Amino acid sequence: MENNKKISDVLDLLLSAAKNTPRVTYCKSSKYKFSYEQFVFACIKLAKEIEKKNIRNRSIGILLPNSIEFLLTYFAVLLSGNTPALLNYLLPDVALGKLLDNLQPALVISGKELSKYEYLTVKTEDYSDVEPSNIEKLENPCRAYDVGVILFSGGTTGIPKQVNHSHQCILSMVDRMEWGWPTKSNEKWLVVAPFTHIYGFLTGVTNPLLRYGTVFIPDAFEPNLIVEKLISEEINVFGGGPPAIYQALLSVEKLEKKLVPKLRVCPGGGAPFPVAVHKIWQERVGIPIYEGYGMTEIAPISVNTVEKGTSLGSVGKAVPNTTIEIVDIESGKQVLGPGVTGEIRVNGPHMMLEYVGNNEETAQTIKDGFIYTGDIGVLDKEGFLSITDRKKDVIFVKGFNVFPREIEEQLMSLPNVASVCVVAKQDDRSGETPVAFITLKSQLDVSMLKKHCEETLLPYKVPSEFTVLESLPLTPAKKIDRAALKNKLI
Repeated sequence: MENNKKISDVLDLLLSAAKNTPRVTYCKSSKYKFSYEQFVFACIKLAKEIEKKNIRNRSIGILLPNSIEFLLTYFAVLLSGNTPALLNYLLPDVALGKLLDNLQPALVISGKELSKYEYLTVKTEDYSDVEPSNIEKLENPCRAYDVGVILFSGGTTGIPKQVNHSHQCILSMVDRMEWGWPTKSNEKWLVVAPFTHIYGFLTGVTNPLLRYGTVFIPDAFEPNLIVEKLISEEINVFGGGPPAIYQALLSVEKLEKKLVPKLRVCPGGGAPFPVAVHKIWQERVGIPIYEGYGMTEIAPISVNTVEKGTSLGSVGKAVPNTTIEIVDIESGKQVLGPGVTGEIRVNGPHMMLEYVGNNEETAQTIKDGFIYTGDIGVLDKEGFLSITDRKKDVIFVKGFNVFPREIEEQLMSLPNVASVCVVAKQDDRSGETPVAFITLKSQLDVSMLKKHCEETLLPYKVPSEFTVLESLPLTPAKKIDRAALKNKLI
């Protein structure tokens, strides 16, 4: 697509698909479905409603869950000559209020009532009966260097940092997603990651357009429901995302290869995958999870691919025109060789330019032309990147660095263990000590967990506590919420 001069912005992607495959279903829910052609004219109708408010070249907040309404709103905002800002629908009211106060949107299109900001509600049924006309006459107000989306970086504390991505940058991301997880024309997609998250945005909003795909949007993330839709909708591309998603689906007995014969592409990312999850998914479903790595600031960064090879436990090799380096944790200036663990820094044509309105955070994150990811990892001699931990999650025990993932991998190797998260607990003698929170597939004596760790880990890496929970808390992006678990220790 980078060499295709006709596609210069995200709206172009949609319009090109509508012109080439007008009757193909673009998006579908349990109640509604829209062809590409119908969808474009539904967007035009909503864009006209926005234009009546005399808003132009402003940010418009989108506060909606994954839905046809979300897709309609995103493209309608672009058509109206404004900039979509994607707001996580699950944000608590206080956190949402702070974010909106920083953003100062001209309008919020929302499924919730807002007291402080002007808002507009959108219902799919109001746009399901539009009559298509001539797409060729439609004027596209977008330009390549305009901001095509406003995203907000992750994190469980503080106000999320604003990241603006231009249309050109988004299209570079789309190309690299397609490079990593190649798709075919008219395939069926099911995506559970929030569309407000960079991974969900790419797999649910932009990338299906590239090959005229159909996006099925489930009513909710409920493992039995998702498995049922993988089967009944004959899904080809499952945008699963973090390991917690795949682990949840593996708990559904009905999930097996013979019932999902058309499932072909299963991307993984968002958090390090235990090797055990890879192996069990491959055994049950018959296809691998191709794990990759990215972040709001630049995505994807690396991917395991059929063409460039795979390495179990790694997040693959760098995507095209992207540099990955490992540097020392202390100064961040010494580039380390293969096999040496340090902080991951990256650059590429699809990286952000800044955190908007936050020069201090920008200076801490972008140095010497590289984004310092805050992740700890290692490159092997072949260029495969493995992530061990977040820099902030490293546990310091008696002066030693302890990486939670090493402990988690050992515990996940036990057949009775379903999921694990290891966090730091303050300790008067050692500074910090690792503690493990665990969910089980079947009953297991907790003493066996400790015994296994003592047999496989150095003494200072053995968790001082093992707590069994019914489920591990998740963030809105479906990653394990380490902060919530740490709060249990207070």
